[in-house]
Amino acid sequence: MSMLKIGDFSTLAQISIKTLRYYDEMHLLSPAHVDTDTGYRYYSVSQLPRLHRLLALKDLGFSLEQIAHILEGGVTGEQLRGMLLLRETEQQQKVEEEQARLQRLRTRLSIIDKEKTMSTDVVIKEVPAQWFASVRTIIPTYQSVGQLYGEIFPALGSKAYGALPVALWHDLEYKEKDVDAEAGVYLKQPVEATGRIKVYELPGSTVASYIHKGAYNRLNQAYDELMRWVGSNGYQIAGPLRELYLECSAPVRQDDESYVTEIQVPVRR
Repeated sequence: MSMLKIGDFSTLAQISIKTLRYYDEMHLLSPAHVDTDTGYRYYSVSQLPRLHRLLALKDLGFSLEQIAHILEGGVTGEQLRGMLLLRETEQQQKVEEEQARLQRLRTRLSIIDKEKTMSTDVVIKEVPAQWFASVRTIIPTYQSVGQLYGEIFPALGSKAYGALPVALWHDLEYKEKDVDAEAGVYLKQPVEATGRIKVYELPGSTVASYIHKGAYNRLNQAYDELMRWVGSNGYQIAGPLRELYLECSAPVRQDDESYVTEIQVPVRR
């Protein structure tokens, strides 16, 4: 069995001697041999797989106590792989949550910068009644609405060719989850409803309209501009908010700055 001094093993494993000694104290990775006369510690190349497992578990957030239990518990390589994949998924979710939090922070900073300059891009207009084919259901988050179009377009087939995608938001307040959403398309004439699809005439309305040029993950900034305008000009919300997806691409990305979305808020004095 090839033996290496602790310094050589440290170089091979790319971790410090101090860390190796600490792992020895914690009974996570002890030297393969300690010279009783000199006290020199020697490690074996065959200990590298255990060290690699230890470091992988540590990087994925397991405590040293948990790592000791895993390493000494006779966990198979396949079981360990499953645990690592699960933790990888959890870590990826945390990264996405932090990225979303960072985006919200940037948006709030932008809103604060614009507080003294009320948007002049909001217009009041009359929209006529419109035939609408849609699916209404509860979705996990606002971003999940795109999945409903995967149900609508195949069901309508050629009847939806060139149709404008539209989303209606029925909740009276912002929801963190379990959003009452309706996704559909504007049609020139009614078609036969199939499955969960409902076809009806969406009533005409007076709306406050705002064109958002930019990514979907900045739509909350556009809503803030629009809602401040509505409140400051003596209007009240009079129906579900509408999002008209004027320009987008497939697959949909939340951060694509080339998208154009019209937000319509039905209003009354």
